[in-house]
Amino acid sequence: MNTVTINKTITVKEQKLTLPGWYNWQQFKAIKTLIEKQPGVKISYLDGVIELMTLGEEHETIKSIIAILLGIYFWQKEIEFIPVGSATRESEEKGVSFEPDESYYIGEKKEHPDLAIEVNITSGNIKKLEKYKRFRIQEVWLWQNNKFSLYTLQDNEDKQIFQSQLLPDLNFKLLEDCVLMCSQLEAIKIFTDSIQKNNKK
Repeated sequence: MNTVTINKTITVKEQKLTLPGWYNWQQFKAIKTLIEKQPGVKISYLDGVIELMTLGEEHETIKSIIAILLGIYFWQKEIEFIPVGSATRESEEKGVSFEPDESYYIGEKKEHPDLAIEVNITSGNIKKLEKYKRFRIQEVWLWQNNKFSLYTLQDNEDKQIFQSQLLPDLNFKLLEDCVLMCSQLEAIKIFTDSIQKNNKK
């Protein structure tokens, strides 16, 4: 049995700010143009509400290691995928603009990605799922409090699930442990070895 070393030290630098007031689409786009000149700041819009978030090192480390481990999973399982990262999803008609931390088409490219991942270091709210629902993204994984919460879109409602429907064989407990390990090299080795052992069964 593999021994997993968990990194207990967490430094929070991510900050979130909801701008006071209500903003129309043109006002939002003007603010977004200014914000885009500031590195390390994300902006999202939903029904007139603008939220800003600074991206700390821990946020970026977690989202990056999740992407690396998922890439290994797709490769080892021979699952065709198209990673599109933080590509902006926005629509004036839908009243929404946002950037997932990571997103993927699974199989082939479609109108919108199948899977989106959002990393919340300081705080999060499942109401944020509304923005994904408007683009009919099938599955959303929220990382918060050192674990994943999974949601799927069913009958136009977000339903919490405890195993991915897109990737039913993915061991989320192992994935969570590996994301939190001090050594990324050790995490990659343990994660890869586990998949290979399961593939041989």
